[in-house]
Amino acid sequence: MAPIPTPSAEPHDSPDAYVGLAADRAERLARERGWSTVRALPPGAIITMEYRVGRLNFEVRGGRVARAWKG
Repeated sequence: MAPIPTPSAEPHDSPDAYVGLAADRAERLARERGWSTVRALPPGAIITMEYRVGRLNFEVRGGRVARAWKG
């Protein structure tokens, strides 16, 4: 049986730091800080609940990040 790969470490970064930023600036900053996947979602979007290491999610309202979370 093949060994289970060890997931890469997430950036040492707080999602709260992105709240209030313009969505495009927040996405650019997140990628610079090492997040492999950044996704912007509208308020109330239906999403799956699987956790993805290295992914940062933004809820965007009026072009600004209203909420940010890992996974």
